[in-house]
Parts: sequence; structure tokens; C-alpha cells
Amino acid sequence: MVRLRNVGGLPYGCAVDPEYLPAGAGFGPTADPPLTLSPSRAGDFMTCPLLYRFRVIDKIPEPPTPATARGTLVHAVLERLFDHPAPMRTPQAAHGLITPEWDRLSAENPDLAALFADDSERQVWFREASAAVDGYFTLEDPRRLEPAERECYVETELGSGLRLRGYIDRLDMTPAGDIRIVDYKTGRVPREAYEASALFQMKFYALVIWRLRGVIPRVLQLMYLSDGEVLRYSPDEADLLATQRKLEALWEAIGKARSTGDWRARPSRLCDWCRHKALCPAWGGTLPPLPERRPAEAAPAQAG
Repeated sequence: MVRLRNVGGLPYGCAVDPEYLPAGAGFGPTADPPLTLSPSRAGDFMTCPLLYRFRVIDKIPEPPTPATARGTLVHAVLERLFDHPAPMRTPQAAHGLITPEWDRLSAENPDLAALFADDSERQVWFREASAAVDGYFTLEDPRRLEPAERECYVETELGSGLRLRGYIDRLDMTPAGDIRIVDYKTGRVPREAYEASALFQMKFYALVIWRLRGVIPRVLQLMYLSDGEVLRYSPDEADLLATQRKLEALWEAIGKARSTGDWRARPSRLCDWCRHKALCPAWGGTLPPLPERRPAEAAPAQAG
């Protein structure tokens, strides 16, 4: 059964008719403050500043996992599905894309091909990916959709100088000009206590679209393919202004951490899934030395 959860009293229910940014955040020539933020890296800093450091400052490699690879494959299949004429966007067509897309992704990233110990493990993983694709068709009929854009790269600069960027899975637009931002999720749907965290990414994208196009998106839609649930939210100007203030405060906090070298850990239950737990002092690890800064680098200017 498909469960629809409308957040904020959103009455939107009709169809619209006819992630890993490589870094996600970068430092400028002086390495302070960051010049760009993606929702992923902003989320990292909010979760744990040390995690942000590992990923952005130390740039410690993180090979793909079966879970992240499944998400990458399912996103690729759903993007390619809309290359088909509308009547051909069927479950059978989507399943026919799974193997070719996996072959393409594996050729681009050899680490993907090395994920599985044996054929039986690979087969289980492919069944899980196929189930996620099937889950998509329980949530909407792609034959009734004509997305305005797919895998859309967006970037804008705020008045403070902070650039926001990211990839949006899908943008839908009604004839009246209403915009819907859609994001596919292959993980589990969050409990209500964690919905705000899940929606942060979508508000980030909504802010970028608003700044770029002057239109506040009508709908933010998270589609949890494995659980058969859709989380929808209708933002307003106050939401997006609050999101902008939060991002600019994060920007200043990241700049301060880079200036002082204070990237403190924030232990939580999420530590059990952290790829860098062995390096974390909160768990008995030893931090690698911070990369040296060039002598010409000065203290960061604070955002205005």
C-alpha cells in the first residue's frame, strides 16, 4: 500500500502532465571560508564537523558501498527511463535498463565491480535494486509525466558570496509554471522526528531555484522507493529565508573551524555507520595531521 505523508498541510496530489557531488564544498585560494556548499556537505557539518573535515579538508577516499551503489544505479535507471516515449515507460522497460546502466557505471568506476565477493551476493544486490525500481512504479505512473529537467545541475551565489550548488533528480513544471522538485531515495523513510533533516536538502534546492528563477517551488517531494512512501512539503518565503540564514551561519562556522583547526567530533548513533570511525578521537582513534596551509593564507573574512 502506498502511504502519502503531506507535511505542512500540502494539498498537492496530482501528477504533472505533458549523492555525490565530487566534493560538494570547496575552499577558495586561501582555503577559508568555503566558497561553495552542497546539501550533502552542509549536512555533514551539521551532523559532525569532524566528518566534514575528513571529507573536504583531508579528502579521505570513501569507496562505494552496496547501499550507495544501489542508489546510484536506481537513480541512473529512473533518469534513463524518461528517455523513452511516454507509452514505453513501463516496469519492463525500466528493468531492461538495469544491466546496461550497471555496466556503464562499472566501466566508469572500477570500484563498483569489486563490491561483491561472489555471484550469489551480486544476485541478492541486483534483486534489491530491482525491487527499488518496482517500488517507483507503485508511487507514480511515468507515462503521465514529462519532467522539465532531470539530473539538473543548479548553482547560485548569495549576497554574502556563498555559492550553493547541487544536482536535482527531477524538476517538474505545470503549464501554469508551478515547480515541483523531486528526489528519489533508496534508503528507509525517516521517522517523523527526523523529517526536518530529510527536508533540509529539499529546502536547500528550493532556495537555489528561487534565487535562480524568482519562483518558490510549489512542492518538494521525496520518494522513498523501498518503503512505498512519499514525503511532500510546500515551502514558503519564510522557510527559504530561514534556510538561507542557516546556510550562511554554517558557512561562517566552517570558516571558523578552518581558521582555528577545531573540527570537533559530535558523537551520535550515526557513528556506527561512519567510514572514518577508526580515526575519530571520540572512539580512541588518532587524527591525521591537518594539511598544511600555504604561508600566504590569511584568516578568513567573516560573511556579512
